[in-house]
Amino acid sequence: MSDLLDVKKLRVTFPTASGPVDVVKDISFSLGRERLGIVGESGSGKTMTGRSILRLIRPPGKVTAERMDFEGTELLAISEPAMRKVRGARISMVMQDPKFSLNPVMTVGEQIGEALAVHEKLPRRRVKQRVLEMLEAVQIREPERVFGLYPHEVSGGMGQRVMIAMMLIPEPSILIADEPTSALDVSVQGEVLSIMNDLVTRKGMGLIFISHDLHLVSAFCDRILVMYRGEIVEECRADALHAATHPYTRGLLASVPRLGETRAELPVLDRSAWETA
Repeated sequence: MSDLLDVKKLRVTFPTASGPVDVVKDISFSLGRERLGIVGESGSGKTMTGRSILRLIRPPGKVTAERMDFEGTELLAISEPAMRKVRGARISMVMQDPKFSLNPVMTVGEQIGEALAVHEKLPRRRVKQRVLEMLEAVQIREPERVFGLYPHEVSGGMGQRVMIAMMLIPEPSILIADEPTSALDVSVQGEVLSIMNDLVTRKGMGLIFISHDLHLVSAFCDRILVMYRGEIVEECRADALHAATHPYTRGLLASVPRLGETRAELPVLDRSAWETA
């Protein structure tokens, strides 16, 4: 089966007073109909990678790549109007703390319906029907009631589900999820992951799951990319993360607390082990 997305030598650069800084440095990866995790510390380039795929890096930031092919379309070569037809409809992104990405003066139903209406010309009755079906798909009880609520009237977990529903209603080929569960408690986190897994598996989409939580990603994803300072330092199967060999990945794993912890102190990353290699 061919890849949905093929990225080669992606670079994201920002100007600074001391010269240009590369926040993503010539990374290459592919995505099939699978769950691909991207992990690393804050500032490692995870979010910039996701945003660059959708061309959401605005000037003075600059995105270049030898190739960024999405289902036969070179994303960096098409016009902005053509790219707007890709965003949301074919590639969607759930932003970090997605509840705060919702418009506070529009109802839940209006916002999800707008995400559909932008890409499909449907009668208003049909749009509402599709929205109610999607609210049910993300396991929201009483979808008719929630349809008319405003963002401040829904809980954090429900806000996450609403945002996921909004991103999935156009039935994209790829979903990019940037820390979609970081603000949720463990029980709600599990429910949201279950919903995403079901929808991705059933619809045959590709998922890019961006997170700093190594254990969560290793349990949920199929493959993992480990990023450090804008570079991919290791790639492995998710179920083989415990056997990772790069010193940075080993350091991340060692610094995570464990149940029944017996160590007096958690180890600190020794960056000299790989930065001077």
